[in-house]
Amino acid sequence: MESIKPSKKKKWFLPLVFSLLVSSFLIIFSVFSSNPFHQTPVKPQVPLFVESKLHVAPTLPSSRIPRLAYLISGSRGDGDSLKRTLKALYHPLNHYVVHLDLEASAEERLDLVNFVKNENLFVKAANVRVVVRSNLVTYRGPTMVSNTLHAAAILLKEGGEWDWFINLSASDYPLVTQDDMLHTLSSIPRELNFIEHTSDIGWKEFQRAKPVIIDPGLYSLRKSDVFWVSEKRSLPTAYKLFTGSAWMMLSRPFMEFCLWGWDNLPRIVLMYYANFLSSPEGYFHTVICNAEEFQNTTVNHDLHFISWDNPPKQHPHFLTVDDYQKMVDSNAPFARKFGRDKSVLDKIDSELLGRKGDGFVPGGWFDEGDTNTTIPRYAVANITELRPGPGAERFKSLITGLLSENDFHVKHCI
Repeated sequence: MESIKPSKKKKWFLPLVFSLLVSSFLIIFSVFSSNPFHQTPVKPQVPLFVESKLHVAPTLPSSRIPRLAYLISGSRGDGDSLKRTLKALYHPLNHYVVHLDLEASAEERLDLVNFVKNENLFVKAANVRVVVRSNLVTYRGPTMVSNTLHAAAILLKEGGEWDWFINLSASDYPLVTQDDMLHTLSSIPRELNFIEHTSDIGWKEFQRAKPVIIDPGLYSLRKSDVFWVSEKRSLPTAYKLFTGSAWMMLSRPFMEFCLWGWDNLPRIVLMYYANFLSSPEGYFHTVICNAEEFQNTTVNHDLHFISWDNPPKQHPHFLTVDDYQKMVDSNAPFARKFGRDKSVLDKIDSELLGRKGDGFVPGGWFDEGDTNTTIPRYAVANITELRPGPGAERFKSLITGLLSENDFHVKHCI
């Protein structure tokens, strides 16, 4: 085999090692850093030594109404869209982390902070957190994964009780109310993970798995595209690669598995995906399908309506009013990708969510007679009373179909 010239090796080797070290630091920082809005120290919940062999925390009683933990993220120019999505998703029982990355201007990020601080309902319920120390996120690189883990760590340390973690962007929007969501999810096992996945990586083996990329977002304060190392690498043999959608609903036990660190698998896989193109479409999928505790908990769906080219390109189509009926017929609780066209969102608000103006989505937790006025009593009045509507039936139809397929129990992680 021809040896690599020192000058050529030096050109790519140091950035590669540096990116691996920085990605590991970011995840460690995610787990142990505190949200600036909540400075009260949290007593560690796990032993200090791996030898103590931690276990996944049991899921909470099914008799209790489930709670959801959301990450809603955005970039430059996404501030208004993010705020609209947050209000459309809001319910006092849930928990939320919102994040505008460093590509957004300081003014836009400060506006988001003030929006959360000045919304009386958010203050009263204390369930919306802003990542003030913003991360730089490159969609095609591992920084999106590290940002997702950072948000999940905040929610695990400071978010109280919740059952599922859902990652969304400012270009996502709900197609059902939160009362519809919580009502439907009340009847399914809390350990299920909704993650679209497959082991048939096809062309991705040569275009994503074997190439090595460096994400400048790991060490730079300015966003730029990933760059490539000329050498290739072989596929890993210690675990099998999986790929799928970057959008998912993951159980709390699985998120604890990824973050608390009693097993080396999440860290080993993270090191590999630190140099993997479009790692958000593979990291969680590979971890869950190689972990014996979780590989039989997967449901192969991302709970989204998305309109793709055939074959799919890097990004899906922007949805318009012309896609409205297809969105409804999909029975999915979320859709993406929405651009600046507000007419389709207005139609969803009016016909699916019952949301008026700039208000919250009506539900059992407040009087839908006046949804545009934020009154502190909304946070304390009947927050456990659910008022499901037609969206609950659509979502139930989707879930029932997924769980009742004849080969459901043999389709996990294949």
